[in-house]
Amino acid sequence: QVQLVESGGGLVQAGGSLRLSCAASGRSFSIYVMGWFRQAPGKEREFVAGVRWSGGTTYYADSVKGRFTISRDNTKNTVYLRMNSLKPEDTAVYYCAADKSRVIITTTLSNYDYWGQGTQVTVSS
Repeated sequence: QVQLVESGGGLVQAGGSLRLSCAASGRSFSIYVMGWFRQAPGKEREFVAGVRWSGGTTYYADSVKGRFTISRDNTKNTVYLRMNSLKPEDTAVYYCAADKSRVIITTTLSNYDYWGQGTQVTVSS
């Protein structure tokens, strides 16, 4: 079992920055890929970014490419999402997730085995 705890959300003005963190505990050595997803009110949860635990390969949704950066610190079992140039449409609950089955980054929610509780990000215009 793996536990994921997100932190770092908050309220920020458009154009501002935030850094989200996701700390993994438990059987974290079983994880291949970590991902960040988000869910805005009235919308489906969507993929934002992913990183391979080993090697650090990353992949981004087109909507955040060039603005968001995902990274991981294996020594701390923590994944980060640095969000720059934030827009009001980035407002959502952000979730981190872990895939223990696939070595490639996928964008499908059902491929991820463990989920955090989510952290709210609100971008004001």
